Amino acid sequence: MSKHEQEILSLVNLRGTITVVELAQTLDVSDQTIRRIVKPMEERGVVRKVHGALISTQEVMDPPFLARMNKNRAAKVAIANCVADLVQDGSSLAIDTGSTSGYVAQALRRRKNLTIVTNSAYIASTLSMVEGNRVFMAGTQLRNHDGAAFDRAAFDVVASLTVEHAILSASSVHPTRGFLAFDQCEIDIARAMIDISARTVMAVDATKFSASGSLPSLRMPELRADDVVVVDQSPGAAFSDLIDPKQLVVAASQ
Repeated sequence: MSKHEQEILSLVNLRGTITVVELAQTLDVSDQTIRRIVKPMEERGVVRKVHGALISTQEVMDPPFLARMNKNRAAKVAIANCVADLVQDGSSLAIDTGSTSGYVAQALRRRKNLTIVTNSAYIASTLSMVEGNRVFMAGTQLRNHDGAAFDRAAFDVVASLTVEHAILSASSVHPTRGFLAFDQCEIDIARAMIDISARTVMAVDATKFSASGSLPSLRMPELRADDVVVVDQSPGAAFSDLIDPKQLVVAASQ
């Protein structure tokens, strides 16, 4: 499979459906080139073409990370594109391992000359092959369910850098307990990324906001005055004490 075929397949599988025009813009080639590359892919059945768009033929996969990336796909894509709009060419970023962060990495491929530190093998591989980017993979031992590193080396690499933006996700959000995660290592890496950043961008879809039910017990660091929360829908008045309206950015629907 050629490099362009791999990139197209990755984008189609992540988005579920994507237009030929969007693919051409993302890969910086003509519509005709996309159609030429896609034709044999369609014949092999790895993508399906309909009305000027490509549709994924991929079923939801078993590994938890890939399964999470298939949940609320449209919302995560909208959030990812909004986050990418907040980032300028030449920016420096720390990015965590959440599924929404995986979509952010895809959206950031349209930016140039980024410096990225991440403890996610998926995000590192997504952004490292973009010409002009510098990517620092934080860690050596990867978890088998999401390809994330939380060993001592991961924290050492993160601590050695200074970045403009820390792009983080959360397992859930509670109006009084704040942004929550399941594992202490996720809290610790979030804190490490916040410590090296000038601003935190929390990327959280609407399904994560809940005032009741079973929630993770571990709190992430509180937002700072200049931090931003990017969502696909406004979380409502119940969360107004947690998130200042000036910090809230609602992504446009795709």
